[in-house]
Amino acid sequence: MTAILVRRPAFLSLGLLLMASAALAANGIDVRRGADSTVFGNCVPSLEVENRSSETIDYLQVDVAVSLGNGQERTVELKSAYREGVLHPIQPGGRGVLKQHLDTSLALGVGCSDVKSRKVVRTICEAAGGKECASSVSVQP
Repeated sequence: MTAILVRRPAFLSLGLLLMASAALAANGIDVRRGADSTVFGNCVPSLEVENRSSETIDYLQVDVAVSLGNGQERTVELKSAYREGVLHPIQPGGRGVLKQHLDTSLALGVGCSDVKSRKVVRTICEAAGGKECASSVSVQP
């Protein structure tokens, strides 16, 4: 019976640690695949952001490598705002959309049916004052 009492605090500690890890993940910045659109025959992907953190996101950019049906790979920058322009902050508890700005980046040059896979290659998250976001960013492209 003594062995059971000794082990119980270890199990409680492990359980509390797992619960804390889950709570931290739930309080981060979640980015998921948004709706693809077609502009002048080109696929334009987007990502949807849910800010579950306690900080305001001033700027968020996710670079996605896109594999095409012809074997080529292209990188698309999906941004919450123009880097040099007016910001569109995402408040705590708020939502936003990351878009490709076709006036500052190359279009994919293919329709959405030619996009075969996507993977995240870089994430930039800035809070107020240009500081790096303290919260974790989880991206599912």
